[in-house]
Amino acid sequence: MVGSRPSGPQGEVTQILASLRAGDHDALDRLFPLVYGELRVLARRQLRRGAPGDTLQATGLVHEAYLKLASADALNAESRGHFFAIAARAMRQVLVDQARARHAQKRGGGWLRTTLNDGHDAVDLGASDFLALTEALDELDPRQRQVVDYRFFAGLEEQEIAAILGISERTVRREWVKARAWLFRSLVLERDS
Repeated sequence: MVGSRPSGPQGEVTQILASLRAGDHDALDRLFPLVYGELRVLARRQLRRGAPGDTLQATGLVHEAYLKLASADALNAESRGHFFAIAARAMRQVLVDQARARHAQKRGGGWLRTTLNDGHDAVDLGASDFLALTEALDELDPRQRQVVDYRFFAGLEEQEIAAILGISERTVRREWVKARAWLFRSLVLERDS
């Protein structure tokens, strides 16, 4: 689980996150080396869900996500897990931008195999369908979208998500089920009709 493995002094990471929340933009430069290994693990997970033929590798995705995080006005990560959820979202945005560029250039991009339901059934998504996934995520209730981001893209556990969002684990499970149903209906049933 990415958000709970220490990769440097835990106190130092917490202190740096507090500095970031206080507006110290240089704190991100101090944080990056401490969490770099975990960000690469997260990037590899994101890329496994990516379309074959992607030229971006884990290192490049980490660096692109860093640039997104560094250009943000404020990075309000309240915990280590929350930081990794934000980083996962930045990585997903980089991949979406790439998919949009490929789609706009009419180069396709192969297939993306991903699952939205704990690994039992998979939904195959091409580059244009990956964009449809992004649009469907944008239509979700904000809390459901956060649960999907944290669970699916960042790989956080229910108890971590509950702590970040300040809700119960039962509510996290309920929002996850609702979000999966919405996404399945939006991506599979409407596509097939």
